[in-house]
Amino acid sequence: MRCEDDDMIREEDDDMIESYKAARSGYRGDTIMKIMNDGGDDIVDLYSASASGCTTTLKNLINKDPHILHKISLTPFSETPLHISALLGHLDFTKTLLAQNPRLASELDSHKRSPLHLASAEGHIEIVQALLHAYKDACLIPDQDGKIPLHYAAMRGRVDVVKELIVVRPDSTQVVLRGKETVLHLCVKYNQLEPLKLLVESTSEDGHFLNSKNSEGGNTILHLAVMLKQIETVKYLLSVDKVKEEVNSLNKKDSTALKMLEDYPKDFNSFAIQNMLLDACARVEKVNNASESIEITQSRNKRWKKWWKHLKYQGDWVEENRGSIMIVATVITNLTFQQTASPPGGVWTSGNVTISKYSNRTIYAGTSVIASYKDGTYILFMTFNAISFIASIIVTFLLISGFPIKNKFCMGLLTIALCATLAFLVITYLAAFYMVTPSSTYEFNYKQLYFVQNGVLGSLATVISLVFLIRLIRFLIWVGRKIKKSIPK
Repeated sequence: MRCEDDDMIREEDDDMIESYKAARSGYRGDTIMKIMNDGGDDIVDLYSASASGCTTTLKNLINKDPHILHKISLTPFSETPLHISALLGHLDFTKTLLAQNPRLASELDSHKRSPLHLASAEGHIEIVQALLHAYKDACLIPDQDGKIPLHYAAMRGRVDVVKELIVVRPDSTQVVLRGKETVLHLCVKYNQLEPLKLLVESTSEDGHFLNSKNSEGGNTILHLAVMLKQIETVKYLLSVDKVKEEVNSLNKKDSTALKMLEDYPKDFNSFAIQNMLLDACARVEKVNNASESIEITQSRNKRWKKWWKHLKYQGDWVEENRGSIMIVATVITNLTFQQTASPPGGVWTSGNVTISKYSNRTIYAGTSVIASYKDGTYILFMTFNAISFIASIIVTFLLISGFPIKNKFCMGLLTIALCATLAFLVITYLAAFYMVTPSSTYEFNYKQLYFVQNGVLGSLATVISLVFLIRLIRFLIWVGRKIKKSIPK
């Protein structure tokens, strides 16, 4: 069994051939008979001369009536003598008509075909050249079926005509029929390999055009060639890079060209085409895998270069941000100093007092209130605060002392001091948070407070670990380079 798509193509072919034969035979018989009945003797002689190609008769008629070629439009017939002479291949007669009335090259018959349509279909290359010289825009005139002269030339295998038409109007190859069929689809439908090769070569870089799909089944020219079992056409198409890249393209039935073979009887042609398609699919998959591998490698290299850029030692950032770092260090110094002078909870303002509740401990004016109640936590608070204060002083000292900040040792010392300042400032905050929070609050909201403290400490530990890891990697890279340079080659 053949597919329904195949039968539809055959029906279209039969209709086109019958229409074409009827048009051609009409010029020899019916048209002239109508003219004899409805027109004058001179018009009858003119059409008879166009059918026979008698240039002498044409010249005599023009000498007798110089306006006879302009009177053609007054007749009830759409066919002009130029249509007849172009169809039948009368070159001299055609040239004489064009010399006397070039406008005839743009006239259309009842099927909206110009003389160029007919000459192109018949393959009369010299007549085609003469018509193009008179009116080259006829290349783009569609007939009632939407076909331009290039389509007829391609359908009939007129290679010389196809070549001439695409030289004069290269854009004619892009004209699409109503069913979104291109001239390439027509070449395959009518099994015209040579015109197909010529057209593919002229548009070899336009992958979208070469793999365009018709609207009826969403088939590419490769689908169509496989459907019609054209071995030579399939073999040629698979040699074209842009077509081979889309060998797995799907039509409207979600079928690739290879899968379409399953709907056809198995014969020699089917197996031959199947082998060609399998080989092409394997090659395309291999190329795609290689391309994906290259892309993955390039992507990895880009990511590594990006990471390396951030890990690489850059000493200029301190110089660029010296002012900002100085402000931060000064603010932290002032803050930690204030924490010592005015600790959380304030200081005692009354005179010397002895509190028996706390082991008869004597308190003095100006001393910390919290220290009298939570002395252990207070000592930790003051220790962390002192470390943060000293570290901020070191940062300020390094920035104003004139040390070479771009030196890696000084840079490392500055980084450690900054990290210590910020880390112990956070721990100081947690100690202060604990000191000023009543014990009763801890008892009733233990989970919430525990979550806050652990969240802060966890975030701090993560940041410190990340900074330490980056510094360690940089240090190891630096050591590795030093060792590599010290090894004699």
